[in-house]
Amino acid sequence: MTIRTRLILAVLLAALLPASAFADFNPTAYYTVDGDEMEETEAIVDAQAPLRVTFRANPSHIDDGVTPAYEWRFVKDGQTDAYIVRYEENTEFEFRESGTTAVSLYVSYGDGEPELTGTIRVSISTSLLEMPNAFSPNGDGINDIYKAKPNHKSIVEFKAYIFNRWGHKIYEWTDINGGWDGTQGGKKVKAGVYFVLVKAKGADGREYNIKRDVNVLLDYTEGGAEY
Repeated sequence: MTIRTRLILAVLLAALLPASAFADFNPTAYYTVDGDEMEETEAIVDAQAPLRVTFRANPSHIDDGVTPAYEWRFVKDGQTDAYIVRYEENTEFEFRESGTTAVSLYVSYGDGEPELTGTIRVSISTSLLEMPNAFSPNGDGINDIYKAKPNHKSIVEFKAYIFNRWGHKIYEWTDINGGWDGTQGGKKVKAGVYFVLVKAKGADGREYNIKRDVNVLLDYTEGGAEY
């Protein structure tokens, strides 16, 4: 078979095959963990909510004049129907519930049936929240801020309040990564026992109502205050 004959056959074959025969898609998920940009094509495992993920179809080899139709289907484990469907090439979604979701990209052309091009599984952990019983805001760089223990997971709602011994609120915050620096009105509080009230909700639906004493230990320097 001559080169000319092969070229003619290739042109004829391309004309007969649908546009999808040469198209390629590589669904990818982009998200941020502790300030680091992450990329995944198969699974996001044991992530914490809330988790905002951008899904991209990454099309290639699309013929001019051909416009693919996209369907991102979000299906929870154990279910068959999607709880949400998105129709753009790239889509963003914030996961706020525990469990695993299969995010599948289907692509169609014209009146053709959607074809599965790839699936990315997103697993969100169950929640966990604990508060310490003491801290030492003495400027030594160790336990200077009263905050949630660093092992917290998948907390989607958070409010914390600090009260003095007479029941007066002296501080509050809503960012789980934030905390109290042991001051009131810009001045250091006295050492002693204070009180924290935390109302929070996990991605698994668990509600937290934490009430406990907080010991302010200004003179504690050896390793910081114990939890």
